[in-house]
Amino acid sequence: MSVKIVATNRKARFNYDIKEKYEAGIELKGTEVKSIRKGKINISDGFASIDSGECYLKQVHISPYEQGNIFNIDPMRVRKLLLHKSEINYLIGQTMQKGFSLIPLSVYFKNGRVKVEIGLCQGKKNYDKRYDMAKKDADMKIKRAIKEFNNR
Repeated sequence: MSVKIVATNRKARFNYDIKEKYEAGIELKGTEVKSIRKGKINISDGFASIDSGECYLKQVHISPYEQGNIFNIDPMRVRKLLLHKSEINYLIGQTMQKGFSLIPLSVYFKNGRVKVEIGLCQGKKNYDKRYDMAKKDADMKIKRAIKEFNNR
């Protein structure tokens, strides 16, 4: 099982507390797969929504393929995510709660197919972000001190 990560959403991991993760297929047309293979995808502003029992990926930009000419498609179009019905029903219930949203975390190829990892996320408050940054800084200082102590 080969997995090749094409894009990650680092901003999502900073701005949101990720409760659960789901792997979803994505419905693509024409030259979009070739463009994704070259890494021409931006998921940082993207989100997923559930409309009439279907899950859709919105605000994700896939740049047009250079050799695609007339076969290129609108880069910001809404794309359908392929999830099981039971997962969609569960996500409908969860996103109805205040503060929960579906955010794409990464796009990758798995056995030649494009997959999107979406997370059920809850927005962090500013003090949570500051706490995470302080914790990360403290961990780096500890690692640096241990490394310095071991090099003596």
